[in-house]
Amino acid sequence: MNATSPSPAAALPCFGETAAIRCERAAAELRAGRPLVIAEGDRRLATMALDSASPAGFAAFARAAGDRHYLFLTSPRARTLGIDSAHGIRIALAGQDFDTLAALAYLRDTPSPGGLPSEGDALDAAAVEVARLGLLLPALVSTTLHAGDSAFDGCLHLALDDLRCGAAQAGQDYELVTRSPVPLRDVGMTEFAVFRGGVAQRDQVAVIVGSPDLQGVVPVRVHSSCLTGDLFGSLKCDCGDQLRRALRTLKELGGGILLYLDQEGRGTGIAAKMRAYGYQHEGLDTIDADAQLGFGADERRYGSAIAMLRGLGVQRIQLLTNNPTKVQHLRNAGIEVLGCIPVTGQITPENEQYLRTKAARAGHHLDVDALIMSAQ
Repeated sequence: MNATSPSPAAALPCFGETAAIRCERAAAELRAGRPLVIAEGDRRLATMALDSASPAGFAAFARAAGDRHYLFLTSPRARTLGIDSAHGIRIALAGQDFDTLAALAYLRDTPSPGGLPSEGDALDAAAVEVARLGLLLPALVSTTLHAGDSAFDGCLHLALDDLRCGAAQAGQDYELVTRSPVPLRDVGMTEFAVFRGGVAQRDQVAVIVGSPDLQGVVPVRVHSSCLTGDLFGSLKCDCGDQLRRALRTLKELGGGILLYLDQEGRGTGIAAKMRAYGYQHEGLDTIDADAQLGFGADERRYGSAIAMLRGLGVQRIQLLTNNPTKVQHLRNAGIEVLGCIPVTGQITPENEQYLRTKAARAGHHLDVDALIMSAQ
């Protein structure tokens, strides 16, 4: 080896370990059913996600915690249990079995827990954020670690500052990987531009229809993935109709961009979405069904959309949407939204209540009755 060449061991630090990488590893640990330690200064919290925990894993956690473990639930889930809380609640678990956890965490018609729950704190909120990065239910089994506690020393440790910086960094760090022409039915030739980034380096797709003037005002549709509607034609939503109508509208406008974002179930993931579908089948609307699982009305984030628009050189857009919240997210990030174009789908007996919920409770600009009349 050349005397000036670094040894393999010396070369390793060149690759670094960024805060975003530590966040990815933390999310992977929770998905694998293993505990994670989150720290801020001298404060430490050991936590594991109920969504991926096994009965044996839970029992081992309880032993390591010396029965000082608790279940943390978010504010939306607490409200379904009849408890108002600004920061979520801690429910002591000493003596509770694994089946009790599921009832408290996400099952319907669960009575309020015995005793008085206590308020969560910043470390509990951080555990929920890591679970969100891993597309897990926001229900965490946790324990506060005191000085000298060593039972969780072998677990991955994540500093709270790393989570704050890493999640923000990952949400903005996207790069163009490849572009290729793709002909689409009823639309004609398009170009798919694939961007890669974010936590777990997911691939996101920008579909460029026609030849839009990227320096001008570009018609844009920001569409979150919906496996059931986009691919299988589910009648429970209008997502598939919106996707195809948006592409045709972009063609009619002379060109534009559709950003197809990998955030199923309004950002909760496919597994949580299917759980929510079960509750909708029992009569809950889409927002109340998500609240049963501990989620807010909309968990989507738009960092990848903003990064893709900037990567394509787009600053001013005309947004194809019925959702004023989406408009505000883009404007807050510095994208000029110079008007909106509504995008509606076919109303069916199966999705009518879903659409009414979006209008009444999520503020979408939808006149469902007028749409029904115009279809007759």
